[in-house]
Parts: sequence; structure tokens; C-alpha cells
Amino acid sequence: MSALTVGFDLDMTLVDSRPGIAATFRALTARTGVPVDADLAVSRLGPPLRTEIAHWFPPEQVESAVHAYRELYPAYAITPTVPMPGAREAIDAIRARGGRVLVVTAKMGRLARLHLEHLGFPVDELAGDLFAEQKATALREYDATHYVGDHVADMVAAGVAEVPGIAVATGPCSPDELRAAGAKVVLDDLYGFPGALDGMIQLALEQ
Repeated sequence: MSALTVGFDLDMTLVDSRPGIAATFRALTARTGVPVDADLAVSRLGPPLRTEIAHWFPPEQVESAVHAYRELYPAYAITPTVPMPGAREAIDAIRARGGRVLVVTAKMGRLARLHLEHLGFPVDELAGDLFAEQKATALREYDATHYVGDHVADMVAAGVAEVPGIAVATGPCSPDELRAAGAKVVLDDLYGFPGALDGMIQLALEQ
């Protein structure tokens, strides 16, 4: 089989960014005067930022609001963000098996990198500003062998890239939704990832 390269989504897969993102949305409201329900916004993380912004701002203001949000993000979102349960252990498991770690996220790459550097996550490659089928391009480019995510769109990406999708039910999507989207396995959290990965590697060796 190919050399082990595991891709991860970022928000609600590797990191719990809800407190920081909520703080950023509140700062955006303070700057623009446009009310955003920050708690509602962080309950449905996954799609691109513009999708969420469009729920709150009129079309002609979406791009300026996106720009303002991204300006505010480093000051408000990085420090409150914490690792998801089992995230460090998942990365360590890949390293222990001689593999590479890839992050493919809808978040802008430079903002995603701030999270990874702040938390000390050792990542070999990072591809940002990609969602759903778009993520498959990066998965193919970096020869990913698996993709891990919390959203049905992540499982779509894995399917398009023709790699096994490993789902964690830690985001807005239910286990049933993740399975229906093509997940090969659904985990409660990343603590179950090393065992699931070993099972997939063994299955690939036997084929």
C-alpha cells in the first residue's frame, strides 16, 4: 500500500475552536453593528466562512464582513482554542507508524497555521480554503491514504479522493449522517483513532 499519509479536517476534528470563533463573531458584531448569533454560528461549523456570514449580512456586505472577521480572528480566536480529545494521541499514532500528517480545511491556510503553531501540532502539509469536493484535490496532491473529519462534507471529500473516510462524531453531524455520507468508520472521538487506523492498515495489507 502507499506510504501512510493521514489527512485531518481542523475545526471540531483536531481543534475545538468554538470559543474563539464565537469571540470573533462577537467582535465582528461590535465592529459592524450587525447582530450575529455567535452560539448558533459555532453550532454548525464546517462550511466556508462566507456561508455563515451570508446568514447575517446582506449580499453586498458579505465580502467586507469576511475581510473584517479575518482581521479580527488572530486576536480573538487562537488563544481560546483547545485540542479535541485524543487529537495529540492521533497525531502521535501516525508518527509512531512512520506516517505523515496533513491538514485540509475550509479555514484560510494562514489562520489554520496559527492554530497548529499555537497548539504545537506537528503537521507536514497544510491546505486551506477548501470544502467538500474541493478537499479531494489536496488529498490527491499529497497522496493521502485516509481522511479524518467531523462533517458529512469531509466524507464526501474522502469519497471523491477515493480514500477511506474516518468520521468523528464531535461536530454538527450525527453518526448516522456521517455513515450515510460514506464514512468507513465513525468514532466517538479521536481516542479511538489509533485502533481504527490499525484495523484499516491490516485490512489493506490483506487485500
